[in-house]
Amino acid sequence: MDWDILFFLNSALLGVGLAMDAFSVSLANGLNEPRMRKGKLLAIAGVFAFFQALMPITGWICVHTIVRYFRSFERWIPWIALILLLFIGGKMLIEGIRNRDADAEKPGVGLSALLLQGVATSIDALSVGFTIAEYGFPMALVCALIIAAVTFGICVAGLLIGKRFGTRLAGKASILGGIILIAIGIEIFVTGVF
Repeated sequence: MDWDILFFLNSALLGVGLAMDAFSVSLANGLNEPRMRKGKLLAIAGVFAFFQALMPITGWICVHTIVRYFRSFERWIPWIALILLLFIGGKMLIEGIRNRDADAEKPGVGLSALLLQGVATSIDALSVGFTIAEYGFPMALVCALIIAAVTFGICVAGLLIGKRFGTRLAGKASILGGIILIAIGIEIFVTGVF
């Protein structure tokens, strides 16, 4: 493949497709923390963008080095995403039900939960390493960076939308956010297994 407009368009479209799960999780995080500061919002979007770039590059490296082992691991990707998102979403859901009437400001997503979300929403991007296997490393890296930039923008939008509606939903935001995360986990599992 050449460095042409088609390469950049394909990379951007890959980014949009891969960012949908991260968008939904960002929406849930914004719902859960409607008073999130701008710095935290950008950091959350940055974490999702980082993992969305890391996973295709990791997949590309696997294709060019240890493809035999990666192919056997690939069938577990939907299971891993399901377990991680069920855990995080279930925790949010239970917390929302327990604190339904509490008006106190919630601390929002912590670093460990954010890292789990980043891995869970991007683990299916490992497979993108197969689709970009014919690229040389510089092209694969540029593709991953485009995916990261697109993911960053989409996640910022999700966080802003979630924040806006989180203020209106008050105590029900954690419940809704947990349901969204569980639904994403199930969707990743169903599309990955069937």
